[in-house]
Amino acid sequence: MTDPIKAAILSLNYSPEPTGIAPYTTSLARHLSTAGKRVTAITGFPHYPQWKRNPDDRGWRRRDLDQGVHLRRLTHYVPNPPRGSRRLVSEITFGLHQVRVGWNRPSVTVFVSPALFSSALCMARSRTFSRSKRVVWVQDLYSQGMAETGEGKGLAVRVAAGVEGWLLRNADAVVAIHPAMAERIATDLKVDPERIHVVPNWSHITVEPVDRASVRARHGWAEDDFIVLHAGNIGKKQGLSNVVEAAKLAEASESKVRFVLLGDGADRARLEQEAGDCSRLTFMDPLPGDDFTAALQAADALLVNELPGVREMAVPSKLTSYFAARRPVIAATDPTGIVASIMSDAHAGPIVQSGEPDLLLAAAEDLSDDATFADHASEAGYAYFQENLSEAGAMQSWDSILKAVTRA
Repeated sequence: MTDPIKAAILSLNYSPEPTGIAPYTTSLARHLSTAGKRVTAITGFPHYPQWKRNPDDRGWRRRDLDQGVHLRRLTHYVPNPPRGSRRLVSEITFGLHQVRVGWNRPSVTVFVSPALFSSALCMARSRTFSRSKRVVWVQDLYSQGMAETGEGKGLAVRVAAGVEGWLLRNADAVVAIHPAMAERIATDLKVDPERIHVVPNWSHITVEPVDRASVRARHGWAEDDFIVLHAGNIGKKQGLSNVVEAAKLAEASESKVRFVLLGDGADRARLEQEAGDCSRLTFMDPLPGDDFTAALQAADALLVNELPGVREMAVPSKLTSYFAARRPVIAATDPTGIVASIMSDAHAGPIVQSGEPDLLLAAAEDLSDDATFADHASEAGYAYFQENLSEAGAMQSWDSILKAVTRA
């Protein structure tokens, strides 16, 4: 039976991109399609986290069908590194292409931010030419991120905050992924709290039992290595020079802790040069689905590392996968920020101040020396995942939000 709701999802990122926003956008689109809604996703060509478009993805536009979702892929400038004016040009070129194509006359449109400026262009089109209800899904607070990472100052941050506030205030509903983010949206960006909803991101991986010994052998991890794995984007926000320095300390002290950076991103080449021939640090290319999950499960601890100063701009999507993988987690972050709050609620492992490599190494060594602590953190994080981060619960929340918005 066909649902009367016709949905358009406007997002820069979509499957097969393995990390970041793409898995969540894709899951929502597929869920709505399975529920009988006609879903159109206006998205870019795959390019994240390596910030480089696949040479096989030629052309300016392409139509695809993804499990019932009508995909319209549009070209845009891909910046590398994705910073400052380059990122702005990327978002504007994508937005200009989005506003020129058909959206199949949706009854509800979901704008995924970031990309902020392409979303703002599309919001302007929607307000002018469409009777669609409008929902903005905030994955990162753009203006706050500029301030926290040092990407922008003064006028640039104020302009971004002005655009972001305008975008959110013109939505019929705003979806944030954490209560602290929702509070910021209400207080800093002057959005009516009654229109703000919180739907946490969920785990998008499927966890099956693995032979940890064989997975470790395949990746060259020695039996007596204590593997601390960071998975996902390797960019400025992650502040991974901290991990490089911790690995050098581990090498100097002949520690059994070994750090692994799994993924790609704008900062990887710089970090590889910075690491040199350090024996306690390994870089790994992104892994497909089951291999990625197996690597998480085979590690001894999983790492969230943030740039000093990053507090409330985002919730790293890797946290949900980490908890689902049933491994202890180390968070090198601001103790007063969102990540520390989630970690404290989950009791999933130690929290240390970001940008302090000696503290990061000490936390890893504490876990390696205390199997009881590590096991307790693993089970507590998994229990938190089951109770709070299920995909079924998130989809139920989305169904309620879209139903309420379209009936209003």
